[in-house]
This record gives sequence, C-alpha cells and structure tokens, in this order.
Amino acid sequence: MSLRTRLTTAFLAVVLGPVLLGALVAAATVGAVASQRGTEQLDRATGAVVTSVRAMCRQLYAAASAVAIVPDADSRAAAAEQVLGAGLGSAVQVNDATGLVTLSTPQPPAQPWVACAGSDGEPAAGAAVSGGYAALAAQVELRAHSGAALGTVTVAAAVDRDFVARLAAASGAAVTQLRLDAAGGAGAGHSTEPTGARRGVLAAGERYTGDRDASTADGQRYVRRVGPGDGQPLHLLLSVPRASPAGTYAALVGVVVLTAGLAVALAAWLARNTTRPLATLAAAADRFADGDLAARVPAGGSDEVGRLAATFNRMTRETQAYVQALTASRDQLRGHLEILGDTLSSTHDLDRILRVILQTAMAATSAQAGVVLLADDGDTLLGKCGEGLATRLPEAVADGVAGLRVSPGAGVLGVVAATGVPRRGRVAGGVPALSPTEPRCRSYVAVPFALRATVGDEAAGAAPARRTAGLLAVYDRLGAEEFDDADLSTLRTFAGQAAVAVDNVRAHEEAHRLSLTDPLTGLWNYRYLQEAAHREVERATRFDRTLTALALDIDRFKRINDTYGHRAGDAVLVEFARRLRLGVREVDAVFRQGGEEFVVLLPETDRAGGEVVAQRLGALIRDTPVTVAGRTPGSAVRIPVTTSVGIAVFPAHAASTGELLDVADRALYAAKSGGRDTYRLAGAARPAVPARPRRPAGEEPAAAAAGGRGAPGEPHPATPPPGR
Repeated sequence: MSLRTRLTTAFLAVVLGPVLLGALVAAATVGAVASQRGTEQLDRATGAVVTSVRAMCRQLYAAASAVAIVPDADSRAAAAEQVLGAGLGSAVQVNDATGLVTLSTPQPPAQPWVACAGSDGEPAAGAAVSGGYAALAAQVELRAHSGAALGTVTVAAAVDRDFVARLAAASGAAVTQLRLDAAGGAGAGHSTEPTGARRGVLAAGERYTGDRDASTADGQRYVRRVGPGDGQPLHLLLSVPRASPAGTYAALVGVVVLTAGLAVALAAWLARNTTRPLATLAAAADRFADGDLAARVPAGGSDEVGRLAATFNRMTRETQAYVQALTASRDQLRGHLEILGDTLSSTHDLDRILRVILQTAMAATSAQAGVVLLADDGDTLLGKCGEGLATRLPEAVADGVAGLRVSPGAGVLGVVAATGVPRRGRVAGGVPALSPTEPRCRSYVAVPFALRATVGDEAAGAAPARRTAGLLAVYDRLGAEEFDDADLSTLRTFAGQAAVAVDNVRAHEEAHRLSLTDPLTGLWNYRYLQEAAHREVERATRFDRTLTALALDIDRFKRINDTYGHRAGDAVLVEFARRLRLGVREVDAVFRQGGEEFVVLLPETDRAGGEVVAQRLGALIRDTPVTVAGRTPGSAVRIPVTTSVGIAVFPAHAASTGELLDVADRALYAAKSGGRDTYRLAGAARPAVPARPRRPAGEEPAAAAAGGRGAPGEPHPATPPPGR
C-alpha cells in the first residue's frame, strides 16, 4: 500500500468515521423507535382482542344461563330461539345427565368447539384439540328445583370470517386464526391479512418465542401470537405494519454521500501534495540502491521533507567517495589474501609465511610499516621479518630487523609482550616511551599471540596460562592520525594466523623429527638409517669416496634384562647410545637399528679408520660400568657392559646399501662368535668397483630422486634435519 493511499485512508477515517458513526447511531435510533412503535401497536391490539373474546364469552354464559333457568323443555326451546334471534349465539344445545342431546338448534357450527371457561383451552365435548376451533362455547349446568343435576346447556358462537373481522376491527391489527395440526405445526384459518403477506406472517408466527415479537422476512410487519389464555381460548396471530421512516433514511444517506465526496476530494488533494516530494526522494533512493551512486534529489523547501532531501544528497556523496576508496582497498587486499592462502597451503617456510601475513595485515590496516617478532628460548622477542622499517629502526639496531631485540616490559612492545594485552595509540612528546631498540613511529597497533601447548607440556602438567610467543605490530596508518578499533580487531585476526603458522611449522618439524628418531635413545631410527645409508652410498659413489658402516650389539643384553629388570635394560641402552655419540665425529651418524643393535655410518672413512673407531667405542663402553637404580628403593647397581662390532667398507665389501649393512651385520656375528667384546672386519675384500655401479633401467638413487646432488663442502646428508 502506497503512502498516498495510507494518507488518504487515514484522512477519510478521521473525517468519515464520526459521520458514519453518527449516521449509524441515527439509523439505529430510528429503527429502535420504529420497533418500539410496532410493539406498542401490538400491545394495544392484544388487549383489544383479549377483551373482545372475553366479552363474547360473558355474553355466551349469560345466554346459556337464561336458557338453563327455564323449567320445562318447551320453554327452553323457545328461550333458545330467542337467543338465536337476538344474535347472542349461533347455536344452543341441551344435554341430559347422561350426555344425550335433548335439544339442538338448527344448523349449529361445525365441531370442534372450544370452551370459554378455563385457561387451558379445553374444547367443548367432542372437540378435537388438533383441529382449528369452529366456535366458542359457554356451558352451564341444568338443575331441577330440588338441586338435582338434569344435564347441561351450551351456547356457541361461530368463529368464522366475520368473527375474525370483528376482532381485527376492534384491535386495529390484522388477525389470523391458527389451525394447529397433530404435530404442533400452525396453519392459517380465517385471516384478515393481505393475501401477499399471509405466508410471511404465518412463518414469522412459527418463529415467535413469546419473549419478543417476531417480524416477517422482508421486515415489513411485526407479528405476535396471542392465546390461548385465561378467558381467551383461541390461537390467534396478530400483525401490524412496520413504520418505515423512508424519508429519514434517505436524508441520512444523502448526508453521508455528500460528506464522503467532499472528504475524498480533500484527502486526494492533501495526499498528492504531501507525497509528491517523497515520491521523488523514493525514486532517487531506488536508483541509489540499484548502484547509481550519483543519484541526487532536487533540494527545495525548509520543511522536514526538504531537510531529508538535503541529508540524502550528502549521504550519497559520502557513500560514493567511501565506496571508491573501499573498492581500491578491496582489490589490494584480495591480492594479498590470495598470496596468503597460497603461501599457507603450499609451504612450511616460516619466514615466507610470516612475511606474507605481515604484508597482508599492513594492506588491511593501511599501515606504512610493520614487524613480526618471535620469542627465543627465554622471554626476549627477536625480529623475524619487517616491512617499511628502513628509516624507523634506531641506530642501536645495526643489522636491520634481525638485530631487533625487545625485552619484556621495555617500551610499548615490551609491555604488550609482558602483559599479553593488545595496545593501540599515538606517540607524541615521548609518551608512551619507546625502548632504545623499538621502531620509531607516530601511531601503532601491537597484538601478541601465543602458541598451543605441546604434547610434552601437557604431559608435564603445564599451567594453562601461556607466555607470549610472538608479536605482530604495524605503524603509522596512511591517511589517518591513528588506528581505530576495527584495525585492532583486524590485526588480532592476522596475529592468530601468525600463531597458527608458527604452530604448524613447529608441529611439522616435530613430527618429522619423531618419525626419524628412536623415542628411548634419541638416536636416528631404522627408517632414517635406510635413507641416510642410501644417500651416503650415493655420495661415496659420486665422488669416489669410501664409507664405513659399524654394526654394534650389546653383549649378553638379555642377561642384563633378566638380572636387573627391563628398566635397568632401558637405562643401559640410553647410556650406550650417549657413549656412541661421544665417540664419533659430528659428521658421523649413529642409529638404533632395533633392540640392542646399533649402526654407525662413517663417511669418507676407510678400513683403518673404521678399526680405530671400533676400538675407541669398545673402550668407551667397557671401561666404565653403567650405574642404574637397583630393585630396592634407593639402591644403585653398576653393570659392566661390553660391545661387539662388525665393520664393513663401501665399496670394498659391498656394492649397495643393503649389501653394506648385511656385510656389517655378518661381521658383527663373527665378532660375537669370536668371544665378544671385540670387533671383526668383513671377510675377503671385494674387487674395486666403478664409481657409478650399473642399475636396472628405471632405477634411480634415492638422493637423486629427491633432487639432491651433494658436492664437496656442502652440508652432509647424515646430519640432523631442521628442528633436531
């Protein structure tokens, strides 16, 4: 529904409401008055009818009494003739004591007759209740001078059309005699009703309830049923015409129509003049909603609509400028987010991930500079990556972002790191104070982030509170004096991404380390042994070098477990591994192959060097017993431990990784068979082999397949991977 329609409707409701209400009240009053007049007419007609019937009954009683006082039958016949002749009745009937008719005037009214006496409407002798009464009858007893009952005298007056017409003339209302059938239904007997209205009056009479008058279906007549009652035994239906105030209703209708016409014309004029400027404003708003940011409204007038138009024009101008700036920022941010998504999903390079997060955060907050700091093993925060800091770092930071160090509590960044509460603000007049190593700025936002607790921390029951693991800070918002709360909320999001990135990289490195190390001894496991041995064999082949493998086994380790328990056995394994690491070079690699069996790879080591290392390791194991906890609390046991060593050299003893390890293993068993606590070199030396042994077509070395081709001087492949 339009505003014009609502205004028109409201005005019409205000104007026409009272008019229509008054018309309805007047119409209801006129109708009530007409109804009251009809009731009064029926009251008068009812009184007249009841009075006329009672008078007729008294007349019949008087005539019957006059006949009854005559002493003999002949005189009674003469008296009956006189009653008929005087018009006091229509028939006289005398019955003896047995009910036998002894006298009856000629042409009496048809049966049934209804007795005047009583209020129950009982008919005279022989009358049928279900039929219409043909006559009124008054009956008196006939007695002798001695008082003995001789019979009865009945005088009847015919209830015919003339009788009903006399009642209608006396009452001033139309009268209808009702004939009741056996089921109680009413039918019309003699009636003075107009022929066209008789059926409607009869139907209204059937609806009559006794507590209120009925009216005909067309509303033209009021109807009332009268009798039977005391002194009036007939069933009669009275009706009077309804007084129709046609002139009054016509006048009311004319007033309402005239008022409505004037109100509609005035309402249309007011609505049109009120809604025209609003329609113009709505059309401009529609264009604006459809994307036409240049939509404007002709401003005019100083009323509320004029002020609304001026406000709308100012809003569209500001929105247009804001959308243009927002579109440019969105395009820039979309590019950064694409880079961020690609980086997070395709790499575990923490430096690259943090740099992309920082660049995206700066673009989202319109910052001119920014930095990411991560905590070292202590509480100090170290610069990890930065943007736009070339002119902002103080002279104390000589080597750029890498030299940026922030201690907890020192400067803005130190306070954020110590409290874990983000901060934003402006730097003016040295307030707040910046630390000597902190970037110089005019405004800043700094948000800390923490890392998830590791499995080891949770197992150790670490406290829920987590220290600050890093900071994300941006400086000097472009085009504004300082950053707002929205920028702080945005930086929280990117700080969370930085925390997730650090967590993921740390988890990746930890998972990689755990997959390659033995959880008990911390040595490389059998899986990494296969990879490292294969790479070392490839390196030795490529550069024509030698590679020595030592296979070691703890002598009689089962006896140690059986004697001192498995916990002591684990302690022996841990100490054995520690001494192996102490007895080799940094470039050498020590592996736990399984159980009490270990392997040491010695790159660029020949047979003599392998024998020297085997002797040194045997002495380290043999010379100092291993001290472990005893079976009883507080006790300690010193367990002497020795080892057997098998030595194999590539390419002298083997042509492949698997063969090298197998040959070393066979040499180990030869040492154990030779008495233990000794070493054995692999059997007969093999002929010299080419630097690159032939392989079946399609088979590539593991190092080559991984894309690694080492060169002299590059990091050795057996060294620990990042995170060890």
